[in-house]
Amino acid sequence: MAENIQEKGKKIIENVGKVIVGKEETCRLLLTALLSEGHVLLEDMPGTGKTKLTKSLAASLSVDFARIQFTPDLLPSDVTGMNVFNRKTNEFDLRRGPVFTNILLADEINRATPRTQAGLLECMEERQVTIDGISYPLSSPFLVIATQNPIETSGTFPLPEAQLDRFMIKLSMGQPTAEEEEAILHRFGMEDPYDKLQSVVTAEDLAAMKKEAVGVYVHEALEKYIVELVSATRKKEKVIAGVSVRGALALMRASKAYAALLGRNYCIPDDVKKLAVPVLAHRLVISYGYQKGDEAQKIIREILEEIPAPTEDFTKVL
Repeated sequence: MAENIQEKGKKIIENVGKVIVGKEETCRLLLTALLSEGHVLLEDMPGTGKTKLTKSLAASLSVDFARIQFTPDLLPSDVTGMNVFNRKTNEFDLRRGPVFTNILLADEINRATPRTQAGLLECMEERQVTIDGISYPLSSPFLVIATQNPIETSGTFPLPEAQLDRFMIKLSMGQPTAEEEEAILHRFGMEDPYDKLQSVVTAEDLAAMKKEAVGVYVHEALEKYIVELVSATRKKEKVIAGVSVRGALALMRASKAYAALLGRNYCIPDDVKKLAVPVLAHRLVISYGYQKGDEAQKIIREILEEIPAPTEDFTKVL
Protein backbone atom coordinates (compact mmCIF):
# COMPACT_ATOMS: atom_id res chain seq x y z
CA MET A 1 0.00 0.00 0.00
CA ALA A 2 2.46 2.63 1.23
CA GLU A 3 5.02 1.63 -1.40
CA ASN A 4 2.77 3.25 -4.00
CA ILE A 5 2.81 6.52 -2.08
CA GLN A 6 6.57 6.28 -1.59
CA GLU A 7 7.17 5.80 -5.31
CA LYS A 8 4.97 8.72 -6.33
CA GLY A 9 6.32 10.88 -3.50
CA LYS A 10 9.88 10.30 -4.75
CA LYS A 11 8.83 11.30 -8.27
CA ILE A 12 7.36 14.55 -6.98
CA ILE A 13 10.38 15.36 -4.80
CA GLU A 14 12.80 14.59 -7.63
CA ASN A 15 10.76 16.72 -10.02
CA VAL A 16 10.74 19.67 -7.63
CA GLY A 17 14.48 19.07 -7.20
CA LYS A 18 14.98 20.02 -10.85
CA VAL A 19 14.23 23.58 -9.75
CA ILE A 20 14.91 23.73 -5.99
CA VAL A 21 18.35 22.61 -4.83
CA GLY A 22 18.83 20.61 -1.63
CA LYS A 23 15.39 20.91 -0.02
CA GLU A 24 14.17 17.30 -0.29
CA GLU A 25 13.04 17.09 3.34
CA THR A 26 11.20 20.41 3.12
CA CYS A 27 9.38 19.14 0.04
CA ARG A 28 8.54 15.89 1.83
CA LEU A 29 7.02 17.85 4.71
CA LEU A 30 4.95 19.88 2.24
CA LEU A 31 3.66 16.62 0.78
CA THR A 32 2.97 15.39 4.31
CA ALA A 33 0.71 18.38 4.92
CA LEU A 34 -1.00 17.95 1.55
CA LEU A 35 -1.75 14.24 2.07
CA SER A 36 -3.04 14.84 5.60
CA GLU A 37 -5.20 17.84 4.58
CA GLY A 38 -3.12 20.37 6.48
CA HIS A 39 -1.59 23.74 5.67
CA VAL A 40 1.96 25.09 5.89
CA LEU A 41 3.49 28.30 7.19
CA LEU A 42 6.90 29.05 5.64
CA GLU A 43 8.81 31.57 7.71
CA ASP A 44 12.14 32.52 6.20
CA MET A 45 14.36 35.27 4.88
CA PRO A 46 13.51 36.87 1.52
CA GLY A 47 15.12 35.19 -1.48
CA THR A 48 15.33 31.66 -0.08
CA GLY A 49 12.98 30.21 -2.71
CA LYS A 50 9.67 29.97 -0.86
CA THR A 51 7.57 31.09 -3.82
CA LYS A 52 9.54 29.04 -6.34
CA LEU A 53 9.18 25.93 -4.15
CA THR A 54 5.41 26.34 -3.94
CA LYS A 55 5.02 26.93 -7.68
CA SER A 56 7.24 23.95 -8.48
CA LEU A 57 5.20 21.69 -6.19
CA ALA A 58 1.94 22.78 -7.85
CA ALA A 59 3.41 22.25 -11.32
CA SER A 60 4.58 18.76 -10.36
CA LEU A 61 1.11 17.78 -9.17
CA SER A 62 -0.88 19.00 -12.17
CA VAL A 63 -3.26 20.99 -9.97
CA ASP A 64 -4.51 24.57 -10.02
CA PHE A 65 -2.31 27.19 -8.41
CA ALA A 66 -3.11 30.73 -7.25
CA ARG A 67 -1.14 33.41 -5.46
CA ILE A 68 -2.24 36.28 -3.26
CA GLN A 69 0.21 39.05 -2.48
CA PHE A 70 -0.96 40.20 0.94
CA THR A 71 -0.83 43.98 1.50
CA PRO A 72 -2.32 46.28 4.17
CA ASP A 73 -5.07 47.46 1.79
CA LEU A 74 -6.18 43.95 0.80
CA LEU A 75 -9.85 43.20 1.63
CA PRO A 76 -11.40 39.86 2.66
CA SER A 77 -13.44 39.88 -0.58
CA ASP A 78 -10.16 40.07 -2.53
CA VAL A 79 -9.33 36.69 -1.01
CA THR A 80 -12.66 34.87 -0.96
CA GLY A 81 -14.55 36.56 -3.78
CA MET A 82 -17.81 38.51 -3.92
CA ASN A 83 -21.17 38.80 -5.66
CA VAL A 84 -21.18 41.39 -8.46
CA PHE A 85 -24.36 42.79 -10.00
CA ASN A 86 -24.77 41.93 -13.67
CA ARG A 87 -26.78 44.64 -15.46
CA LYS A 88 -27.49 42.42 -18.44
CA THR A 89 -29.25 39.75 -16.39
CA ASN A 90 -30.30 41.96 -13.44
CA GLU A 91 -28.83 39.31 -11.15
CA PHE A 92 -25.79 38.96 -8.94
CA ASP A 93 -22.95 36.80 -10.31
CA LEU A 94 -20.36 35.18 -8.07
CA ARG A 95 -16.86 36.38 -8.80
CA ARG A 96 -14.71 33.69 -7.24
CA GLY A 97 -11.60 34.74 -5.35
CA PRO A 98 -8.12 33.16 -5.47
CA VAL A 99 -9.05 30.65 -2.73
CA PHE A 100 -11.00 28.65 -5.30
CA THR A 101 -7.92 26.67 -6.29
CA ASN A 102 -5.91 23.63 -5.18
CA ILE A 103 -2.66 25.15 -3.94
CA LEU A 104 -2.83 28.71 -2.66
CA LEU A 105 0.29 30.76 -1.96
CA ALA A 106 -0.51 33.41 0.65
CA ASP A 107 2.60 35.51 0.16
CA GLU A 108 3.67 37.63 3.15
CA ILE A 109 0.44 36.89 4.95
CA ASN A 110 1.37 39.02 7.97
CA ARG A 111 1.28 42.21 5.87
CA ALA A 112 -2.52 42.06 5.67
CA THR A 113 -4.81 43.34 8.43
CA PRO A 114 -6.29 40.86 10.92
CA ARG A 115 -9.67 41.28 9.21
CA THR A 116 -8.26 40.07 5.90
CA GLN A 117 -6.21 37.33 7.54
CA ALA A 118 -9.43 36.06 9.13
CA GLY A 119 -10.85 35.59 5.64
CA LEU A 120 -8.76 32.41 5.41
CA LEU A 121 -9.96 30.86 8.67
CA GLU A 122 -13.08 29.21 7.26
CA CYS A 123 -11.27 28.20 4.07
CA MET A 124 -8.46 26.47 5.93
CA GLU A 125 -10.51 24.69 8.58
CA GLU A 126 -13.79 23.85 6.85
CA ARG A 127 -12.65 23.95 3.22
CA GLN A 128 -15.51 26.15 2.20
CA VAL A 129 -16.20 29.83 1.63
CA THR A 130 -19.31 31.67 2.82
CA ILE A 131 -20.27 34.67 0.69
CA ASP A 132 -23.46 36.61 1.46
CA GLY A 133 -24.76 33.74 3.58
CA ILE A 134 -24.18 31.00 0.98
CA SER A 135 -21.43 28.43 1.50
CA TYR A 136 -19.38 27.21 -1.46
CA PRO A 137 -17.17 24.10 -1.12
CA LEU A 138 -13.53 24.34 -2.17
CA SER A 139 -11.82 21.91 -4.50
CA SER A 140 -9.85 18.92 -3.26
CA PRO A 141 -6.96 18.94 -2.64
CA PHE A 142 -6.74 22.34 -0.98
CA LEU A 143 -3.41 23.41 0.49
CA VAL A 144 -2.54 26.87 1.79
CA ILE A 145 1.17 27.68 1.89
CA ALA A 146 1.64 31.02 3.63
CA THR A 147 4.94 32.87 3.86
CA GLN A 148 6.23 35.55 6.17
CA ASN A 149 9.49 37.37 6.85
CA PRO A 150 10.75 36.71 10.42
CA ILE A 151 12.91 39.83 10.74
CA GLU A 152 10.90 42.64 9.14
CA THR A 153 8.12 43.79 11.47
CA SER A 154 7.42 47.30 10.16
CA GLY A 155 3.93 47.45 8.65
CA THR A 156 3.08 43.87 9.59
CA PHE A 157 0.32 42.29 11.67
CA PRO A 158 1.46 39.18 13.59
CA LEU A 159 -0.77 36.18 13.05
CA PRO A 160 -3.07 35.57 16.04
CA GLU A 161 -2.99 32.23 17.84
CA ALA A 162 -6.26 31.12 16.21
CA GLN A 163 -4.74 31.64 12.78
CA LEU A 164 -1.47 29.91 13.67
CA ASP A 165 -3.40 26.92 14.99
CA ARG A 166 -4.89 26.42 11.50
CA PHE A 167 -1.45 25.63 10.10
CA MET A 168 -0.49 21.99 10.49
CA ILE A 169 3.23 22.59 9.94
CA LYS A 170 5.55 25.56 10.30
CA LEU A 171 8.82 25.34 8.36
CA SER A 172 11.95 27.29 7.60
CA MET A 173 13.90 26.49 4.43
CA GLY A 174 17.13 27.98 5.70
CA GLN A 175 20.07 29.28 3.71
CA PRO A 176 21.76 26.91 1.23
CA THR A 177 25.24 25.54 1.77
CA ALA A 178 28.11 26.86 -0.33
CA GLU A 179 27.89 23.81 -2.62
CA GLU A 180 24.11 24.21 -2.99
CA GLU A 181 24.49 27.91 -3.75
CA GLU A 182 27.02 27.14 -6.48
CA ALA A 183 24.57 24.61 -7.93
CA ILE A 184 21.83 27.25 -7.89
CA LEU A 185 24.02 29.74 -9.75
CA HIS A 186 24.90 27.12 -12.34
CA ARG A 187 21.30 25.92 -12.74
CA PHE A 188 19.77 29.37 -13.13
CA GLY A 189 22.68 30.90 -15.05
CA MET A 190 21.13 30.52 -18.51
CA GLU A 191 17.42 29.87 -17.98
CA ASP A 192 14.78 29.17 -15.35
CA PRO A 193 14.25 25.37 -15.07
CA TYR A 194 10.74 26.02 -13.75
CA ASP A 195 9.64 27.02 -17.26
CA LYS A 196 10.21 23.44 -18.46
CA LEU A 197 8.79 21.67 -15.42
CA GLN A 198 6.13 19.05 -16.19
CA SER A 199 3.68 17.31 -13.86
CA VAL A 200 4.56 13.78 -12.75
CA VAL A 201 1.31 12.73 -11.02
CA THR A 202 -2.34 13.28 -11.87
CA ALA A 203 -5.15 14.51 -9.64
CA GLU A 204 -6.41 10.91 -9.50
CA ASP A 205 -3.00 9.72 -8.31
CA LEU A 206 -3.00 12.36 -5.60
CA ALA A 207 -6.48 11.36 -4.42
CA ALA A 208 -5.34 7.73 -4.20
CA MET A 209 -2.25 8.76 -2.23
CA LYS A 210 -4.39 10.66 0.27
CA LYS A 211 -6.72 7.68 0.70
CA GLU A 212 -3.82 5.31 1.34
CA ALA A 213 -2.19 7.71 3.80
CA VAL A 214 -5.38 7.79 5.87
CA GLY A 215 -5.20 3.99 6.16
CA VAL A 216 -1.75 3.94 7.79
CA TYR A 217 -1.91 2.08 11.10
CA VAL A 218 -1.26 3.86 14.40
CA HIS A 219 -0.71 1.63 17.46
CA GLU A 220 -2.62 2.49 20.63
CA ALA A 221 0.67 3.01 22.48
CA LEU A 222 1.67 5.58 19.88
CA GLU A 223 -1.65 7.38 20.26
CA LYS A 224 -1.01 7.51 24.01
CA TYR A 225 2.50 8.84 23.34
CA ILE A 226 1.08 11.69 21.24
CA VAL A 227 -1.41 12.56 23.98
CA GLU A 228 1.38 12.58 26.59
CA LEU A 229 3.48 14.94 24.46
CA VAL A 230 0.60 17.31 23.91
CA SER A 231 -0.48 17.21 27.56
CA ALA A 232 3.05 18.03 28.67
CA THR A 233 2.99 21.30 26.71
CA ARG A 234 0.14 22.52 28.93
CA LYS A 235 2.17 22.04 32.10
CA LYS A 236 5.34 23.92 31.20
CA GLU A 237 6.05 27.00 33.32
CA LYS A 238 6.78 29.36 30.40
CA VAL A 239 3.68 28.30 28.44
CA ILE A 240 0.48 30.30 28.83
CA ALA A 241 -1.53 27.99 26.57
CA GLY A 242 -0.38 24.58 25.38
CA VAL A 243 -1.27 22.57 22.30
CA SER A 244 -4.97 21.98 21.66
CA VAL A 245 -6.74 18.80 20.59
CA ARG A 246 -6.46 20.05 17.01
CA GLY A 247 -2.69 19.94 17.43
CA ALA A 248 -2.79 16.34 18.67
CA LEU A 249 -4.90 15.30 15.68
CA ALA A 250 -2.56 17.18 13.35
CA LEU A 251 0.47 15.36 14.76
CA MET A 252 -1.19 11.96 14.30
CA ARG A 253 -2.37 12.68 10.74
CA ALA A 254 0.98 14.12 9.74
CA SER A 255 2.80 11.10 11.21
CA LYS A 256 0.62 8.76 9.13
CA ALA A 257 1.31 10.63 5.90
CA TYR A 258 5.03 10.93 6.66
CA ALA A 259 5.27 7.18 7.36
CA ALA A 260 3.52 6.44 4.06
CA LEU A 261 5.95 8.66 2.15
CA LEU A 262 8.80 6.63 3.68
CA GLY A 263 7.21 3.38 2.46
CA ARG A 264 5.53 2.11 5.63
CA ASN A 265 1.87 1.29 6.31
CA TYR A 266 2.36 1.83 10.05
CA CYS A 267 3.74 4.64 12.22
CA ILE A 268 6.73 4.44 14.54
CA PRO A 269 7.88 6.81 17.33
CA ASP A 270 10.52 8.32 15.02
CA ASP A 271 7.73 9.69 12.80
CA VAL A 272 6.18 11.47 15.77
CA LYS A 273 9.55 12.77 16.98
CA LYS A 274 10.44 14.06 13.53
CA LEU A 275 7.20 16.02 13.23
CA ALA A 276 6.73 17.15 16.83
CA VAL A 277 8.62 20.44 16.47
CA PRO A 278 7.19 21.59 13.10
CA VAL A 279 3.66 20.54 14.08
CA LEU A 280 3.50 21.60 17.74
CA ALA A 281 5.96 24.43 18.44
CA HIS A 282 4.10 27.24 16.67
CA ARG A 283 0.92 26.40 18.60
CA LEU A 284 2.42 27.27 21.99
CA VAL A 285 1.58 30.61 23.57
CA ILE A 286 4.75 31.66 25.38
CA SER A 287 5.01 34.10 28.29
CA TYR A 288 5.98 37.63 27.38
CA GLY A 289 9.71 38.26 27.36
CA TYR A 290 10.76 35.10 25.54
CA GLN A 291 11.63 34.72 21.87
CA LYS A 292 8.54 32.75 20.96
CA GLY A 293 9.84 30.72 18.03
CA ASP A 294 13.15 29.58 19.48
CA GLU A 295 11.77 29.06 22.98
CA ALA A 296 8.77 27.06 21.73
CA GLN A 297 11.00 24.72 19.75
CA LYS A 298 13.26 24.30 22.77
CA ILE A 299 10.28 23.37 24.94
CA ILE A 300 9.09 20.72 22.48
CA ARG A 301 12.58 19.21 22.30
CA GLU A 302 12.76 19.12 26.11
CA ILE A 303 9.44 17.28 26.24
CA LEU A 304 10.66 14.74 23.68
CA GLU A 305 13.66 14.03 25.90
CA GLU A 306 11.59 13.82 29.10
CA ILE A 307 8.86 11.45 27.87
CA PRO A 308 10.11 7.99 26.87
CA ALA A 309 8.91 6.68 23.53
CA PRO A 310 6.93 3.41 23.48
CA THR A 311 8.65 0.21 22.35
CA GLU A 312 5.75 -2.00 21.23
CA ASP A 313 5.55 -3.90 17.94
CA PHE A 314 4.13 -1.16 15.73
CA THR A 315 3.83 -3.37 12.65
CA LYS A 316 0.68 -5.06 13.93
CA VAL A 317 -2.31 -4.36 11.70
CA LEU A 318 -5.98 -4.57 12.47
